[in-house]
Amino acid sequence: MNASFNQEVQKLYQTLIDAWNKRDAEGMASRFAEQGVQIGFDGSKLVGKKEILSHLVPIFENHPIPPFVTKVKNIRILGNDTAILHAIAGMIPSGKKEIDPSVNAHQTLVAVKKDDEWQIELFQNTPAQFHGRPELVVEMTKELMEIV
Repeated sequence: MNASFNQEVQKLYQTLIDAWNKRDAEGMASRFAEQGVQIGFDGSKLVGKKEILSHLVPIFENHPIPPFVTKVKNIRILGNDTAILHAIAGMIPSGKKEIDPSVNAHQTLVAVKKDDEWQIELFQNTPAQFHGRPELVVEMTKELMEIV
């Protein structure tokens, strides 16, 4: 059961990342539970599909947001219907070939299965700056560049 759940949760996460990479605000917002929470890189806290959608639309319309490069680090199943996924993420700015370490992040997703469908209850994108530990920034960037 855990292997199947892990795959389902990883697929949920990947659909969220794919929607970001396609600049698809509706696709992102639709993956959240009705009162799901998104905490952005800048600390913005959005609650519910409508608020998430209204926040993402102008970002995608008005800003050249680079796509994510991600690596799932682990998935923990908590009971029969809840899971936590942790991933690392980086971005390659337009016209560049290397990940910009200044926007590396830890991503945490809490998923709950309701009515036979996995939904996002929490997605948090936290800067991975490792203040005073530049070797950790280099290590994370190198790990992500292996995917590119």
